[in-house]
Amino acid sequence: ELISKWIDLGAPTLRSEPESLPRGLVITEDDRNWWSFQPVVRPDVPIVKSQEHVRTPIDAFILRKLETHDLTLSPTADRRTLIRRAYFDLVGLPPSPEAVEKFVNDQNENAWESLIDELLASSHFGERWGRHWLDVAGYADSEGVSNNDPERPWAWKYRDYVIRSFNANKPYDQFIREQLAGDELVATPYKNLSPEDIEKLTATGYLRMAPDGTMSNEVEKGVARNDVMANTIQIVGSSLLGMTVHCAQCHEHRYDPIPQADYYQLRAIFEPALDWKNWKTPAQRQISLYTDENRQQAAELEAEAKQILDERTKKQNEFIEATFQKELDKLPESEREAAAAARNEDPKKRTAEQKAFLKKYPSLNVSAGSLYLYDKKAADELKKMADEADAVRAKKPQEEFLRVLTETPGQISKTFLFARGDHQQPKEEVKPADLSIVQQVSTTVEIPENDPALPSTGRRLAFAKSLTDGKHPLSARVAVNRLWMHLLGRGIVETPGDFGRLGIPPTHPELLDWLAADFVDSGWNTKQSIKSIMLSETYRQGLNNDPHYWEVDPDNNLLGSARLKRVEAEVLRDSILALTGKLNDKQFGPAVPVMADLVGQWVIGQENLNAGRPGAIIDMKGEQYRRSIYVQVRRSRPLAVLETFDSPRMDPNCDARDVTTVSTQSLMLMNGEFIREQSDHLAARAAEEANDETAARIRRAWELVYSRQPTDSELADAEQFLIEQTEDLKSRVKKDETPQQLALASLCQVLLGSNEFLYLD
Repeated sequence: ELISKWIDLGAPTLRSEPESLPRGLVITEDDRNWWSFQPVVRPDVPIVKSQEHVRTPIDAFILRKLETHDLTLSPTADRRTLIRRAYFDLVGLPPSPEAVEKFVNDQNENAWESLIDELLASSHFGERWGRHWLDVAGYADSEGVSNNDPERPWAWKYRDYVIRSFNANKPYDQFIREQLAGDELVATPYKNLSPEDIEKLTATGYLRMAPDGTMSNEVEKGVARNDVMANTIQIVGSSLLGMTVHCAQCHEHRYDPIPQADYYQLRAIFEPALDWKNWKTPAQRQISLYTDENRQQAAELEAEAKQILDERTKKQNEFIEATFQKELDKLPESEREAAAAARNEDPKKRTAEQKAFLKKYPSLNVSAGSLYLYDKKAADELKKMADEADAVRAKKPQEEFLRVLTETPGQISKTFLFARGDHQQPKEEVKPADLSIVQQVSTTVEIPENDPALPSTGRRLAFAKSLTDGKHPLSARVAVNRLWMHLLGRGIVETPGDFGRLGIPPTHPELLDWLAADFVDSGWNTKQSIKSIMLSETYRQGLNNDPHYWEVDPDNNLLGSARLKRVEAEVLRDSILALTGKLNDKQFGPAVPVMADLVGQWVIGQENLNAGRPGAIIDMKGEQYRRSIYVQVRRSRPLAVLETFDSPRMDPNCDARDVTTVSTQSLMLMNGEFIREQSDHLAARAAEEANDETAARIRRAWELVYSRQPTDSELADAEQFLIEQTEDLKSRVKKDETPQQLALASLCQVLLGSNEFLYLD
């Protein structure tokens, strides 16, 4: 009926339409007016009625919307809630009871700001916020794709680069330029590298995170190579542009103004480094960190070791000859000459008679391998010399490598649009460029085909500069939206990887622009932007208990309440280890390995296979208690305790984590080996840090887990629980256990599996 009325009116259109359309997707005025493509302009801070609630400009933007519904911000959360929220948000670990009491009793008006500064300066900050970036970068310690899922032995260096960058508060624009084009910022050849150059090259690991099956025989080479490129563009598009650019690989984008040609223009930026026709396998892309000095030192040490081994060989021959003579002297004199001749003859030329002779007298077969049977003292001396040579070789500088992306100077490949995305159907050639819509609405840096000032093409560097020049409409908005999401539980744009038509529009577009402009004006200062958000009353709100508010805003889009957040998988595991006192604070270095346990779950451990069967357990020497960010991210081996609580599989990356509530989570908290073991440790800690009174131990456990004291009712229930459990467990205790210990461990397991521990308000 509506269409009929429109036709009867003469089918009028909102705007005048052209007589003809050019080939391909047409970018309309509506497209150009889409909110995320508009230049970022710092809006004026609104004037609101409830000025008493305005701590920062952020609050004014939030209150303006609330006041249109006759609402206001909920009251400030209590201090115990705030310190717990700050610790989990900034360092991903619970505060100690002592830290909580110190903050609660701090009367200084700057106590909150001081706490934020302290946590931002913590080395754990980079571990917490580095994990956020590693999600969108698609970080993994294995290649994926194929069944054997080969490991990436040096990928951890990129992970460490990310952590160090956040700890050092590296400006975000520099952070992005290094990851997109760190190699183009370093002079070639990549030898005798300075620490600064190593850091820039390490950063390009960002472009090496996509699944890579090009070493596998399970997939067709051309398909595998182009899949790496496609996944890389998807990672770049979602993490930096906040657009689903990858949807235009095979056709014009169905919803956003992204022609198929745009996809290949973007691909052309990366093609010189990811040239599918001149492909480099992962092993071929590695750069050695060995310097000329390292090589000279290694050569000198090898010469020293060889000298020892030459002397050892000489002595070994003397010992063998002396031993042979002793054995020869034991033979009848008439047979000695023949025995010597048989032994000295080339084994391949020995006659049947000589072979028989040596078989008759096996003691004549003295060799390096059997010398110890005749002369243990001589064998021990030789072993000592071999050990000396090994000790010398052990002094050689270890050769390490970087997993990087680089271009081959002078090798400039052409990029073609593929019909239907099929690499076997190339059509017209395309040149490197940013999205057409971005070029139409803003002044962007021109991307050269080949920058004569660089040994590389300079395409990625120009693209990186365009993204970080402060004029790009997407990059700053995408970045601050993620900061907001990680602090408030949901982004101003709820779809952080999709600022297009299918994405959810911003709840507070002017606030998003204010944050983006402020971020750029601050020099892309990540810590300052985080602090700015946390100082707001909006961040400091408690949960809104007014039923009327939830009737008006059931999804909390107006942000008039704190949002209940479940802790992420890594935070859950790390926090439990911190509470039990088992957390290993060691930072950086190779990934902690994972292996299958007896029931097939992936757990932390070093595989020890014997004829295909698990061998003896290898002592991990405390490595199993390191923070989760250092645990190997093997695409085919997700750590069970993390996967159960929604840690993402990098296929190819993760824009925003899912939060599910499923039965396997409860089952793991009730029956999992990790939680049961750590409950024992938590009970032991509570008992050690409290006196022998049951109530004192309960209070200590409550302080550790919940950052508060139990109520009288909770204390009474817990005491009764321990009485019943102690009686029930009397018949089940093992050696070196008491029913009291087991009962307390059972209570601790209840606490660790509770909603109050799993969720933050």
